[in-house]
Amino acid sequence: MELPLLLFILVPFFLVSTTAGSQLAASQADRFFSSSGHTNNWAVLVDTSRYWFNYRHSANTLSMYRTVKRLGIPDSNIILMLADDVACNPRNDAPGSVFNTHERHRLDLYGENIEVDYRGYEVTVENFIRVLTGRHDPSVPRSKRLLTDDRSNVLVYMTGHGGDEFLKFQDNEEISSWDIADAFEQMWEKRRYHEILFMVDTCQANTLYERFYSPNILSVGSSRKGESSYSYHIDMDLGVHVIDRFTFFNLEVLERVTPGSQYTLADLFSTYDPVPIASHPGIRSELSRPLEVALITDFFGAVQNVEITRDGCAIRGNRTSLSEAATEQGKSEPGHVEAAAKPVNVNLSATHRHPNLDPRVRELKPVAETELVSYRFVGLMMIAGVAIRMAVNIERKQESEARPRMKRA
Repeated sequence: MELPLLLFILVPFFLVSTTAGSQLAASQADRFFSSSGHTNNWAVLVDTSRYWFNYRHSANTLSMYRTVKRLGIPDSNIILMLADDVACNPRNDAPGSVFNTHERHRLDLYGENIEVDYRGYEVTVENFIRVLTGRHDPSVPRSKRLLTDDRSNVLVYMTGHGGDEFLKFQDNEEISSWDIADAFEQMWEKRRYHEILFMVDTCQANTLYERFYSPNILSVGSSRKGESSYSYHIDMDLGVHVIDRFTFFNLEVLERVTPGSQYTLADLFSTYDPVPIASHPGIRSELSRPLEVALITDFFGAVQNVEITRDGCAIRGNRTSLSEAATEQGKSEPGHVEAAAKPVNVNLSATHRHPNLDPRVRELKPVAETELVSYRFVGLMMIAGVAIRMAVNIERKQESEARPRMKRA
């Protein structure tokens, strides 16, 4: 076999093998991570108003809070800033409850499972900026921090009273569009977000995002410059409006979204109708991808990618010992014992499954796909080297046999 022919056969085989391995590893990574490029979701929900007559702003924020929790964002990834003076207000004839519709039997937004991170006079411009930029006093607990990274998609929702490029905080101070823009720029420089969805429901809301200059920010406002943002349902018993129009019509779409839905932001924005909303919502898109492929759950939800292993074993508890332990703790009810006695699937490492293995074997770790590709590459190079060496030897032998032998004189 001649050398060029041998190389012609081996090189394509080598290229196909390495390319296939690389494509396999890349496809597995693509399936594991979200198509948007983010790996975690966070939400910052801010009600900038206080007092009873701003009931609807609390309902707006709590409605968004309920939505993002329903779609999978846990409380640990939600920063809720709320005046929190409505549920227990003396004028509330349904103490401990907040509703976003005059049909009270439908949904209690306050409920029993709510975590307010900043309440009352803690809802300030300074604290809001500190949450975004991560500049906290060391004494601030982790539950009040936005612990994002460069793979975090962040939803920032704000509601209250505003005007041309400003939003009031509790009738005491205000934040400007430049303040928010600079805070987002600090977040980008510190690699604190991957994409941001900024949604604001207030009068002249669209002016709040005009000064943004950082990448990967999608901004949505309820009304353009010179327009007001109007309320919707009114509860005659409470004597106040219970939700704003822009938030209400957003919720109508979001309530149909499930964690696995394929609704996109383009689908959401296409439902905006200035007639029922009574204002002209605005959209400013600087995302790195089209809205047609940006899912609603990329910002309002947290669909986690989980690897499922089939390895495991069933652990069955000793009913007698469990009963004794429950009795000692004062929990000897049958329900507790039955629940504890059920088999539980627990993933065990190789060390626990095979305790008699040699320690050097137990310390072995699974080989990653990228390492397998490297091993294949080295093996193919060795095979190619041996084949080339054999071809060279054969060619030399053929040349030596073809030479005319010199006769001795």
